[in-house]
Amino acid sequence: MSMNELPQEEVFVFLDNLRKSGETNMYGASPYIRESFGCTRYEANRLLVKWMENFGESQKRAGDP
Repeated sequence: MSMNELPQEEVFVFLDNLRKSGETNMYGASPYIRESFGCTRYEANRLLVKWMENFGESQKRAGDP
């Protein structure tokens, strides 16, 4: 599955939930993305970086501290 086919918003929700669970440090979240969405390491890393870049903005929208 290519990154263009991955549901970015679904991955972002997955990452938000993973962060809230405390199961892993988010710098180590790439394998979780790969396992859950069946993508390559490169695709998972790109999505994780995009999520991290947008994290502050998404938290402001959600009203999270």
